[in-house]
Amino acid sequence: LLGQILDHWFESEPLKATLATDAVIGAMASPHTPGSGYVLLHHVMGELEGRRGAWGYVAGGMGALSQAIAQAATARGAHIFAEKAVCHVLLGRDGEAQGVVLQDGTEVRSKLVLSNASPQITFLELIPEERLPKDFVQRIRQVDTCSPVTKINVAVDRLPSFLAAPNARDGQPLPHHQCSIHLNCEGTQLLHQAFTEAAHGHPSSRPMIELCIPSVLDPGLAPPGCHVVSLFTQYTPSVLAGGRSWDEQARNAYADTVFDCIENYAPGFKASVIGRDILTPPDLERIFGLPGGNIFHGGMSLDQLYFARPAPSYSGYRSPIPGLYLCGSGAHPGGGVMGAAGRNAAQVAIKDFRHL
Repeated sequence: LLGQILDHWFESEPLKATLATDAVIGAMASPHTPGSGYVLLHHVMGELEGRRGAWGYVAGGMGALSQAIAQAATARGAHIFAEKAVCHVLLGRDGEAQGVVLQDGTEVRSKLVLSNASPQITFLELIPEERLPKDFVQRIRQVDTCSPVTKINVAVDRLPSFLAAPNARDGQPLPHHQCSIHLNCEGTQLLHQAFTEAAHGHPSSRPMIELCIPSVLDPGLAPPGCHVVSLFTQYTPSVLAGGRSWDEQARNAYADTVFDCIENYAPGFKASVIGRDILTPPDLERIFGLPGGNIFHGGMSLDQLYFARPAPSYSGYRSPIPGLYLCGSGAHPGGGVMGAAGRNAAQVAIKDFRHL
């Protein structure tokens, strides 16, 4: 239990709750849920430029990281085709992967296929079910993809000024504006209550909010004086109580709750908003292909990690389809911007390729 770990090392409840947010990020779990301690470890195990546990911001946004990887690949001869949806994996007589078929009918043949899509899309949508072992298909269908995350992107015409640390008269960013700001995290019990509400199908009345202002570090994201505020919030159920879906009214009602909370910490925030984009779990699934809206392609619970990710006997990046490899967040060691699954999968694919 994460709570036991934090109680052992820390006394301050706000500090414990703030650290606890990294144990429940992207997880439909409470700090009191068994196994939550691992998710915290997963988020702080890495390092940035020699600093352990540090996180960095990508200038230009996360898309800039993808572009940098793409440029490195093309410089070495790779061909990248964006906006070309894959319809299914091309299979040979013996069931081996021989390439992919695009939605426009184009066949792209290859000896190996690596899928960065979720296990659900890779095996349940791109491969005919009869070509896979029944127990494997059942396991992929049973993966817990429940996600509590609603992402809200906000455009504001001035920098938020927090009661705890008011802005300077010139309105220039202060050190805390460059950090990840955690709200509604005065105690782990608050997080547990927020989780409990969502577990019963109700968006949290006092949601956990992680607020970042990337335009403070990257001024090119917004016009002078204006800013972009990124809100990573939870808990929101995929399906609301009574089987209701997330219509426009439900979306805006939840966003209003989030904004009311921020207003309590930073009066004037709501008046500064000039635009907002609300992405609930179903939106994250529809737009980005995240199963259940899960940012990790599947829960990071102990029963879905290590040798069991994405399924027992298939944690080594190979799949039941010879020549088809899984290299995304649904593979070991899981989600997060670290590239470990991709690097490991590439090593396995290169080793196999030498024998073809």
